[in-house]
Order: sequence, then C-alpha cells, then structure tokens
Amino acid sequence: MPTYVYETIPQFEGDLPKRFEIRQSMKDNALTQHPDSGQPVRRVPIGGTGVMGGASSSGSSSSSGGSCGTGCGCH
Repeated sequence: MPTYVYETIPQFEGDLPKRFEIRQSMKDNALTQHPDSGQPVRRVPIGGTGVMGGASSSGSSSSSGGSCGTGCGCH
C-alpha cells in the first residue's frame, strides 16, 4: 500500500498548513478531512521515480541509456 502526503487547508489568515502521511490503497478516494481533527485537507503531489512520456517521437534511440539523457549520473 502506498503512502500519501496530505496537508491541512488553512481556514484563517496566518494559519500554516500541517503535513502528514497516511497509507492508503490506490483504490481509495483521496481524503478530504483530517482523520483525527476533521480539518479540510488536500493531497500533496510528491515526485516519483518513474519516467513519464517515454522515448522521443523521432524514433531514434540513444546509446547513452534511458530517456533522461547524459550527465544525470544514473547510467
């Protein structure tokens, strides 16, 4: 089960959002309220490790490895 990051939505000027993590099934709907306080929350997009988009549309392949190009340190 993946862990998702949420943050509270400040209700008053000067309030700061508070972040928390929760494990949920990918089939579960995103939370709309904090499980303990009931305060409104939103899911925070966090960068992943996958590559979206794949290879270039020109059809040429690179001998340097993946689609991230050279100089990234992963090859």
